[in-house]
Amino acid sequence: MLHDSGASPMVIGHRGASGYRPEHTRSAYELAFALGADAVEPDIVASRDGVLVLRHENEISGTTDVASRPEFASRRTSREVDGAVLTGWFTEDFTWAELSTLRAKERLGSLRQSSASFDGRYPILRLRDLFQLIDTAADEQRRLVRMVAEFKHASHFAAIGLPLDELFAAELDDAGWDRGGERLVMESFELDVLDRLGARGIRGERVFLVEATGSPVDVVQALGAAAPAYDAYVTEAGLLGLAGRVHGVSVGKARLLAAPRGGSDGSPRSRSRTATLVGADLVDAAHSAGLRVFTWTLRPENRFLSASHRRGGSRAAFGDWMGEFGQVIATGVDGIFVDHPDLGVEARRAMAG
Repeated sequence: MLHDSGASPMVIGHRGASGYRPEHTRSAYELAFALGADAVEPDIVASRDGVLVLRHENEISGTTDVASRPEFASRRTSREVDGAVLTGWFTEDFTWAELSTLRAKERLGSLRQSSASFDGRYPILRLRDLFQLIDTAADEQRRLVRMVAEFKHASHFAAIGLPLDELFAAELDDAGWDRGGERLVMESFELDVLDRLGARGIRGERVFLVEATGSPVDVVQALGAAAPAYDAYVTEAGLLGLAGRVHGVSVGKARLLAAPRGGSDGSPRSRSRTATLVGADLVDAAHSAGLRVFTWTLRPENRFLSASHRRGGSRAAFGDWMGEFGQVIATGVDGIFVDHPDLGVEARRAMAG
């Protein structure tokens, strides 16, 4: 029997311990487990031959050495992904055998020079590799370790014959992994893929990622200009509409750090059911609708902290990360994505008194 601390909020290693090692590498994930992360978050994209690969995006020039590899120079191309034209190298143009020859590099190299010193040391990983890493960590530490899997650009991949939900279900079955859902959370900025994952009988929690601006790509494709903005999903009415369809929402930390808006006295009753919610009001309304709330991404560097928590003039220096992390945790949020899992664990401990 594996121990589950049940501590709240859940501390989720964002792409592993990505503040210390290049993201989505074996070293980043293993370090996240060692630093006490309750879960790790892989971003999932697909190769040309249908292998699920762990990369921040399907365009991989920023996180691998592909641009320096002469044998792949001809693969550089421009492609429209989710309405934006991108130029680079895309996972769907490579087989896994080709991708496996690449080496990872730090995406934020100018800011995280210590992590960048590991550039070129690690190959990129498949989803099935992470299944094994999680199982090994759980066995060694005798505790429950979860995966929070993010499905990237699901509509794009479905349109080119690489449906992520179908490929993911097959990977779970091949690995004999946790289809019952105890260790699995699935998230996406698109509701359609979450619906399809549920329809396939995968019983992990499904969480809708709510972007700061714009509208969900799948809804835009279906409704065009009539597609609701992401803001519409984090109103009282929007959260109630998500209840029963998903198990939770995940929002950028700015929504939880923002000052309350709405009625003249700031109380929930004085706001309309269609007012966009922030801070503890958002968390309380989601909980009332039976939804859990996650937030991303808590980082300690001044570059990422809100202005009131920055200290000194260096973008790379750590500011008052404890103050900002604590402010987020105080909203009652259920899970925090962090690049430095040890800092997330420490902030949770501090807030618990």
